Amino acid sequence: MTYRYKTNGTCSQMIEMDIDELGVVSNVKFHGGCSGNLQGIAQLVEGMKWTDVVSKLGGIRCGMKSTSCPDQLAMALQLIMSQRAG
Repeated sequence: MTYRYKTNGTCSQMIEMDIDELGVVSNVKFHGGCSGNLQGIAQLVEGMKWTDVVSKLGGIRCGMKSTSCPDQLAMALQLIMSQRAG
């Protein structure tokens, strides 16, 4: 299923991704932000379980900001999966 998450506090404005019934992430697309870096992140998380993505990317900061695009991806996954569970 495809999900969209409006980011907060980052250069990217939105993240789109697919998450299958087993919690595997694919087809991640960031809208806005540092294109090359975000394409790289999208490729690296392709086929990973959502819990692994969250554990690797959650809490990463961008400069003096309290979040980053990778952190926003982790937040999106946590929110989506909590909504799916309950």
